[in-house]
Amino acid sequence: MRVGVLTGGGDCPGLNAVIRGIVRKGVQEYGYVFTGFRDGWRGPLDGDVVRLDVPAVRGILPRGGTILGSSRTDPLKVENGIRRIKENLAKHEVHALIAIGGEGTLGVAALLSDEYGVPCVGVPKTIDNDLSATDYTFGFDTAVGIATEAIDRLHTTAESHRRVLVCEVMGRHSGWIALHSGLAGGANVILIPEQRFDLEQVCAWITSRFKASYAPIVVVAEGAMPKDGDLVLKDESLDPFGHVRLSGVGEWLAKEIEKRTGKETRTTVLGHIQRGGTPSAFDRWLATRFGLHAIDCVREGDFGTMVALRGTGIVRVPLAEATVRLKTVEPELYAEAGVFFG
Repeated sequence: MRVGVLTGGGDCPGLNAVIRGIVRKGVQEYGYVFTGFRDGWRGPLDGDVVRLDVPAVRGILPRGGTILGSSRTDPLKVENGIRRIKENLAKHEVHALIAIGGEGTLGVAALLSDEYGVPCVGVPKTIDNDLSATDYTFGFDTAVGIATEAIDRLHTTAESHRRVLVCEVMGRHSGWIALHSGLAGGANVILIPEQRFDLEQVCAWITSRFKASYAPIVVVAEGAMPKDGDLVLKDESLDPFGHVRLSGVGEWLAKEIEKRTGKETRTTVLGHIQRGGTPSAFDRWLATRFGLHAIDCVREGDFGTMVALRGTGIVRVPLAEATVRLKTVEPELYAEAGVFFG
């Protein structure tokens, strides 16, 4: 039995831990052989492969990124993309494929499995934590930890200069990173995509904070929008999956706050720092368990499924279910954070 493995979409802390879990259990317990495909779906499109064995995965548990490389290649938008994938899987004698990725990567895996008969198993990966079928995705905990540390550091410089500091975090169209890091870091305002914000109210909270002799920290998710406007973007181009490239709301918000309050305001955009570097202990634990259970799906022929975390247990859900909608922040959760605004 030869199993293919690929990592698609944005890089994410914990990817290597998944690969390690898949290979170690697959080789040691089931005697499988593994082929890694380079750079997401580009690998099976072009037949770009690398051998995966136990020596290849030694020492990669704490490493960020992915030893297989990644990309946002969408084979559905490539001429004869599906045919090329099937031909290369046959050429390299790959009998099953484990796709590790987010909404875009797993959406392709679901289509390949359901409509084209390619035996696929999915592993959920995204720092945004926005896949509805799983309680948590690996990479999220690391991103929240990095953002929280940044907010902690911003507090001291904000107080020293008596200025407003706006911290823009990732998350695309969900506010999980902003909510968790903002609450953990003691932010005075948290703005998320699920709740359009009132700029006048934001400025009122900031003014109130200064009256209490403290300098405010504003955490804004990259997909947050004002009530009377649309997404604020620095770049309106789309990635290969048709996703808009989010960024720009932090700088726009800082300028508006300074203009309306007269308080000096600066912006910090954390960007790719949130998804780089060493994964947290939780992400290593979760990613490893996902890998172990993914290879069990292959062993049992349970294709068209994705492994997911429910409570403390790992379950299997249909790939189509995993990608049908985004998991967003509920109003009740956001209301909890509102106690600390202003």
